Amino acid sequence: MKDYLVLISCICFLIFLIPGRFRKYFAIGGWASIVGYLFLELPYYFSINNFMYPAIALLSLPFLYITAKYLLRDDPRVIQLSTIAAVAFLVYAPFGYIPALGDWLIAAVTDQTSAVLAAIGYPVNFTAWNMMERNGFRTEIILACTGIQSIAIMLGVAWGVRSTLRQKIAGFFLVFPTIYILNVLRNVFVITAYTEQWFPYLPGIASNGEFGYESFFWAHNVMAELGALIFLVILAYALFTVLPELGSLADGLYRLYRGEVEQIIRPKAGKADL
Repeated sequence: MKDYLVLISCICFLIFLIPGRFRKYFAIGGWASIVGYLFLELPYYFSINNFMYPAIALLSLPFLYITAKYLLRDDPRVIQLSTIAAVAFLVYAPFGYIPALGDWLIAAVTDQTSAVLAAIGYPVNFTAWNMMERNGFRTEIILACTGIQSIAIMLGVAWGVRSTLRQKIAGFFLVFPTIYILNVLRNVFVITAYTEQWFPYLPGIASNGEFGYESFFWAHNVMAELGALIFLVILAYALFTVLPELGSLADGLYRLYRGEVEQIIRPKAGKADL
């Protein structure tokens, strides 16, 4: 069911890119499918003690309400936001739905991560084509470990706003190599922290019953997640300098969503900023 929702969201957003009077309804379908997927994933997030994505799932409900409301009004800011999401899916879909491409990317990231680990003195053994082992601890590299989601999102941001070809090319070279390299370093950090047991702390919070999981939890679910979030914010600010239109869109979206949230909390507030 979860995989079908992702596929439905992808199809809806891609159809949204085709001009037509009903395209806004496909955008709503795309956003609704994403929200549904987040909620169906909640048991998995809780099983690995990940609380960031459950928080995002909770916040996605008012986001969906506001987004659908303004899509039905053909608001240009929300139309542009949906275009960004559609472009992101366009980048992600080949790797997510063509197994040969997805496996190729996973294999490339696995080999590069292994090479960096060996270079800094933490060599690993391969127990499968995408499975590394060290000190009795195994780590599997999956598509989510390749950085393709972040790359797709940020390329969607870079390519989904009105800009010149030169600006789009500059956005690509700012986004792709930066995220790709930092993602390999992120994998290196998580694998080293896990296999060397750097953070065996607070098992009451971090443990899932598996021996040594605490170090993986702190490295992957906390430090790497927060680090990635901070980096994406910094990268977005860098994109503002390359794509001035992006700054205007971000300001417009901030005012729209803030105003709507204020109206929900205080019904007489927020109208002046829309």
